[in-house]
Amino acid sequence: MIAKSKEEAVKRITKLREVIDHYRYLYHVKDQVEISDSALDSLKHELYTLEQQFPELITADSPTQRVGGAPLAKFEKVKHRHRMLSMEDVFSREEFSDWMERIEKVGGKKAEDFYLMTKIDGLAISLIYKDGVLITAATRGDGRIGENVTQNVKTIESIPLRLRKLEPAELTKYSHINLKGTFEVRGEIHMGKREFKKMNAKRKKLGETLFANPRNISAGSIRQLDPKIAASRPLDFRAWHLDVIGQKTHEESMEILQLLGFKTAPGKVLRELNEIEDYMNQMITDRDQIPYWIDGLVVRVNSHQYFSDLGVVGKTPRGIVAWKFPPEEAVTRVLEVNWFVGRTGKLTPVAIVEPVFLAGTTVQNATLHNPDEIARLGIKINDTVIITKAGDIIPKIITVLTEMRQGDEEKIIIPVNCPVCGTETERKPNVVDIFCQNPVCFSKERAQILYAARAFEIDGLGGKTVERFINEGFLTSPADLFRLDPNEIAQIEGFGKVSARKLVEEIATKKEIGLAEFIQSLGIPNVGEETSYTLANKFSSIEALQLADLQDLIAIQDVGEVVARSIVDYFVSDYAMHLLEEYKVVGVKILKPEKTAQKLANLTFVVTGSLESISRDEAKELIRKAGGAVSGSVSKKTDYVVVGASAGSKLKKAEELNIKTLSETEFLSML
Repeated sequence: MIAKSKEEAVKRITKLREVIDHYRYLYHVKDQVEISDSALDSLKHELYTLEQQFPELITADSPTQRVGGAPLAKFEKVKHRHRMLSMEDVFSREEFSDWMERIEKVGGKKAEDFYLMTKIDGLAISLIYKDGVLITAATRGDGRIGENVTQNVKTIESIPLRLRKLEPAELTKYSHINLKGTFEVRGEIHMGKREFKKMNAKRKKLGETLFANPRNISAGSIRQLDPKIAASRPLDFRAWHLDVIGQKTHEESMEILQLLGFKTAPGKVLRELNEIEDYMNQMITDRDQIPYWIDGLVVRVNSHQYFSDLGVVGKTPRGIVAWKFPPEEAVTRVLEVNWFVGRTGKLTPVAIVEPVFLAGTTVQNATLHNPDEIARLGIKINDTVIITKAGDIIPKIITVLTEMRQGDEEKIIIPVNCPVCGTETERKPNVVDIFCQNPVCFSKERAQILYAARAFEIDGLGGKTVERFINEGFLTSPADLFRLDPNEIAQIEGFGKVSARKLVEEIATKKEIGLAEFIQSLGIPNVGEETSYTLANKFSSIEALQLADLQDLIAIQDVGEVVARSIVDYFVSDYAMHLLEEYKVVGVKILKPEKTAQKLANLTFVVTGSLESISRDEAKELIRKAGGAVSGSVSKKTDYVVVGASAGSKLKKAEELNIKTLSETEFLSML
């Protein structure tokens, strides 16, 4: 309609917005449909027409303003009102029971009850409302600073631009809660299973690349600078946190969120461990029936006061935990087995399987580790297998369904020659792996150069680039990185004079390297980051390490006979002697470890969990600079375990071995 006057338009626009918001609330929150999509579209169109007639009447919370705005040049940073903290993960009844006991010990009493809700597998978002209107939406970021994604978030229909006004009876029931002024709502942006399937079917029809999983689409859509991209995708939102004054329980918060116009995840209040476990098992059984992806249960102390009293450890509130589902399993078929050559020449078998959707991603390959694992599984090509994702991350074959065999299965051939260079492979006594013996095997060269580049912290060198440089004859060893010629690089397709010059200049700034990092760059078998630092603390130079004999090395804590023999064998090899000489020729300078007060000399530490003021890597560096050693696992040789949030199994092992644990504050006071 066309309004005859501005006054008439104001009345009609106000009514249209109220009605449209009401139907949005019924559809998204109450799951009730009282008007057809076409009728609702007609109301929205009328509202749009009136707003175009009187643009000065357009407000930020109007239903017409969900899509709009020019693409941004970048996202602005937003400081969160309160830190967006993470949750501790538990994976079993035992771990969950331990959590219940810990909060009882810290709080001095049992929690009266717990609020349980499904853990949605999506993107956490913070929404700020002022006087009922959405003013800011921000991503989690580092917990303190996020990115302002308001334009994109406003395109999601299930996020109210203006909060629903409570009815008089509702206001009376919740009169103790202050819903005025500015407050925050947090929740999860996600995509439903059916919507994800439909979107990928459409993309397949158009010949476009399929999306891997709905979590990635949710995060990727919200981080697009053009809001029209987010608007084109069927994103959804469910709230799980309300930050206002006066609420008594989390159950009450969830009730209010629904009344304000938000969808929420299904919730339940329970008291005892057994009934919580029963509900967890029910969710495991029912998870496929839920219309969106979930990966566990969130269990929270229901009382807001007790939750607050329990406080925070690191970046994790003590009063909440995520009880994660066991790894998902799926059945698929092995199509072939490929062997990949790493920097040490080790050949790793990888099974290529029929694509299968597993734990939110499409899996197409799984590691078989080594020939012994192939023999243990008794696996063959064309076998039907059960595949899982260990920790919901790494695809792994756990069982071969031999009863599914039809006679066309083929034995997996263990290569006697390197699949890359053709050199004969070798399997040493008491070693499960096989190796390519060719010191100049292309795949070994590529992997060694990439490994060294990472240790030297050289940016801009990916696998494809290194491969091209090897093919062009620019690189034959890691030392050749410092011989690259920008004029030669500029001749390669995809490179120009500017990019070639910048790459060579970047590499030139990396000629100075610490002793520990240099040892790591050599790629000595069985010598990783921690051992490299241990060796750097023990020896003052690379020359001193070269001269060390087997017994000298075995005597070092955390360096056993296998590692010691690897080091000795490496430094007597022609490859190592030539590489070290080449590094001298190109001007690489190895910096001696800084001599500082050795307050932690002869002490071994393990750092676990998330720390508050520093990262784990920074904590390890502080330990090393103070003369201490860092280990990746807890053993009887460990002196201290530094414990942050979500410490997990290492904390449990320390308690079992009666090893002293340190909080972050206690650790820092030792330095």
